[in-house]
Amino acid sequence: MATVANSVAHPTLISADPFVPAREQKNLHNRWHPDIPAVATVKPGQVFNVECVDWTGAQIGNNDTSDDIRDVDLTSIHNLSGPIAVEGAEPGDCLVVDILDVRPFDKMPWGYTGIFELENGGGLFAREFQSRAAKAIWDFKGVYATSRHIPGVRFAGVSHPGLIGTAPSAELLETWNKREGALIEAHANAVPPVAYGPLVPGAYVGQDLPDDVRAKIYREGARTIPGREHGGNCDIKNLSRGSRCYFPVFVKGANLSVGDLHFSQGDGELSFCGAIEMAGIVTFSTSIIKGGVEKFAMKQPIFLPSPVDPQYSAKLIFQGISVDYHGDGTQYNMDASAALNAIAYLMKIGYTREQAYLLLSAAPVESHIGAIVDSPNACVTLGLPLGIFEHDILPKDEGLKKLEFGQCAVRSDGVL
Repeated sequence: MATVANSVAHPTLISADPFVPAREQKNLHNRWHPDIPAVATVKPGQVFNVECVDWTGAQIGNNDTSDDIRDVDLTSIHNLSGPIAVEGAEPGDCLVVDILDVRPFDKMPWGYTGIFELENGGGLFAREFQSRAAKAIWDFKGVYATSRHIPGVRFAGVSHPGLIGTAPSAELLETWNKREGALIEAHANAVPPVAYGPLVPGAYVGQDLPDDVRAKIYREGARTIPGREHGGNCDIKNLSRGSRCYFPVFVKGANLSVGDLHFSQGDGELSFCGAIEMAGIVTFSTSIIKGGVEKFAMKQPIFLPSPVDPQYSAKLIFQGISVDYHGDGTQYNMDASAALNAIAYLMKIGYTREQAYLLLSAAPVESHIGAIVDSPNACVTLGLPLGIFEHDILPKDEGLKKLEFGQCAVRSDGVL
């Protein structure tokens, strides 16, 4: 018979509460720095759980206005769980990370997708749309997500960590800050900003540290917004359960951190907060390939995506080229308009622009590069799964039937 003595649960190395502000919790951090010490150490092959808050650290609520999206503090986002050291990992090695499971907390079966303000976050079409805050709340029922703010759709999520990576060395951190600082200087007045440099306000490391170490981390620590050589905020939707990640190691122990969990996401996460953001639990196992950086010519991570994917074989494909058909007709260099074309189509069906933008960001949409060889004429495609809709969206001789889907959550002052 089964006995407790012969059944050992996988340990939870980091616990988090999705309803408590991140700044009040231990073992979280929102900057990258080699001096952030590991909060736990694992042996290669050990299976372990890590709990994560949502990327804003409990700033967004399950409600029907987007005031919290409008007012979100972006200096304190991407609250990561970790770092976790792996015994035997040394600089130059490859850390192999198996993502065994990703799931929401049972006590928080919902998530959100947001459009951020042009002046506070932005997004792919922030300038085109002069973006104002909007959001959709999604309810989770098993593998499926539905939203009262975007009726008429239901889809299976591909849950994954949007942000995962190893700690940088001091030399790598210096490289990041130098090159991103030069980019910021060259585009000092860009809205949204082209990059975010180190910033003391909002910085957080939930550990007991000497004052001088904490001050150094807050002063030098790299923001977590972009992906970099170590992994970071890559937002690769297929890194769900069953995925394997190969990360270069830059410090002893590798010091793995994870956060920004997504229940679902379309390729590209278009609207900045474009996935279905959630708090939850990740199950990992790790191993080490000695000298892997040299063996594999690694400059950035390598990923083996999950074999588990929703089976949406039928898609309506939108082509995009490097011409601004939705604006002044300008020809751009390697730019493309497939998502704008899809948004315009969905508006013909009855969705608002905000609902369409949010849906393309959150649903399992597939984007591909058709051609970049004919520079400056890029061609991209966006595949919209037909199976996520409760109604027929295919083109008809008589045109598209326009339905009423209301509106997503908007600001309490009604500004769009």
